[in-house]
Amino acid sequence: MEKRQPTRRTVLKAGATAAMASLAVWPGGQAGAAERSRIKQSVCRWCYRRIPLDRLAAEAAKIGYQSIELLTPPEFETVRKHGLTCAILRCKSITNGLNDPKNHDWIARELEANITFAASVGIPNVICMSGNRRGMADDEGLANCARGIKRIIGHAEKLRVTVCMELLNSKIDHKDYMCDRTAWGVELVKRVGSPRFKLLYDIYHMQIMEGDIIRTIRDNREYIGHYHTGGVPGRHEIDDTQELNYAAIVRAILDTGYDGFLGQEFIPSREPLKSMAEAYRICAV
Repeated sequence: MEKRQPTRRTVLKAGATAAMASLAVWPGGQAGAAERSRIKQSVCRWCYRRIPLDRLAAEAAKIGYQSIELLTPPEFETVRKHGLTCAILRCKSITNGLNDPKNHDWIARELEANITFAASVGIPNVICMSGNRRGMADDEGLANCARGIKRIIGHAEKLRVTVCMELLNSKIDHKDYMCDRTAWGVELVKRVGSPRFKLLYDIYHMQIMEGDIIRTIRDNREYIGHYHTGGVPGRHEIDDTQELNYAAIVRAILDTGYDGFLGQEFIPSREPLKSMAEAYRICAV
């Protein structure tokens, strides 16, 4: 029987079928996204609290994430079983922070313990917070935060762990929080004067407070040690239902030479794991 040579149409059809099959491998239709992503991506645990941590870690690893973050030390053991790390350890309080000297003793103990644990398992960062103003002037809070951080920064330098203070919005989500502007945070980093103290630049929060995200990232690259995402407004998915262009933002971050993690910190409004996969694809530039 004479063999029929394949036509251009049949070749194209076969190629399309193969492409669709490969897309089905990844949730959200993202074939090979893990290989393409130039930035290391992480998932914030609290955004998926209804999903057991063991399952969340397994699904995140399949998508291509390298970390589940904002964990306690005991929780880290669960994600490590799935080949993941924790990009940054959590702290106990947002509202009671380093701007109040009354908190310095217990925060120093917490940070020292977290830094020691992080160093022992290869976690790069631990988090800290400024706390709420409660009528305190920003200059006074700045001095108090610098003094509190200097108590533990030598330990962080010795163990090569970075302490990051998070920038949060005080307009919508965290009323009265003090570290709510990039300029204030940068001044704090300068006063501490250590390469092991930087800012956690939360893109969602700073879009609400300041906007001008890409310019701010470029101008303050040396003071930023970690990044968080979130759709504005609403803190939901980072797709085209919100106002930020995350692909452009991630490219700008990479252009600064940043080699740390990007933490996905949005609250899914749709099927959580599909939203998590889609966010990975958007940032896999």
